[in-house]
Amino acid sequence: MTAVFPRGRARRYVLDANALIGFFEDREGTAGKIEHLLAEALRQDLPLLMSAVNWSEVFYMEWRYRGEAKARQAEASLRAMPIAIIGVDQERASRAGALKQRHGLGYADAFAAELAIERGAWLATADPEFQKVGKALAVYSLPRYEK
Repeated sequence: MTAVFPRGRARRYVLDANALIGFFEDREGTAGKIEHLLAEALRQDLPLLMSAVNWSEVFYMEWRYRGEAKARQAEASLRAMPIAIIGVDQERASRAGALKQRHGLGYADAFAAELAIERGAWLATADPEFQKVGKALAVYSLPRYEK
């Protein structure tokens, strides 16, 4: 499967969980790139996309490492951002499961990849794991976070 990117249309982006976490934590390199994508989404009236599964991962990570108040603050911030959270139905879940099986992706990562492929969008991520998918997935690379 090869990624299809329509000509003449604005480039679409899907956010992986680490992209949004990097933005919320103001990580060097990542925060600026996501801020730019958010500004372009507003300018073009074309929201960024994120799977509900990946949003759940962000919410969980914020709560686990920064506390419930920070998780709720992140949730409130998300509502004000030009990001559309895309739900999961049986067909999307099956496609994500197939990607996980074929390419050895993490569970939540398979949903990010599936959404990007299905929408012909670039996946904004710092995770090199997505390279395993090959040409079917266009990756907008963010700096890798080192703890």
